[in-house]
Amino acid sequence: MMEFDPTQPKWAQIAEVIRRRIATGEYGTHHLISEAQLQQEFGVARVTVRKVTAALRVEGLIVTTPGMGSFVAKR
Repeated sequence: MMEFDPTQPKWAQIAEVIRRRIATGEYGTHHLISEAQLQQEFGVARVTVRKVTAALRVEGLIVTTPGMGSFVAKR
């Protein structure tokens, strides 16, 4: 479980971890960003994970397909 910095929102810290994973290629194009998995990995509520995916979507790093999930976008 991640040690969170109390001076920053948890969702922003998790989003930074996911950005790094995408940048390093750990999460390649079309990799599924599972909300349930993130919730479990970071020990946070679903609403926190939704803020993460919303931020990454705005940045164009992921795309969300209703009924399928969120995936790493093509660069």
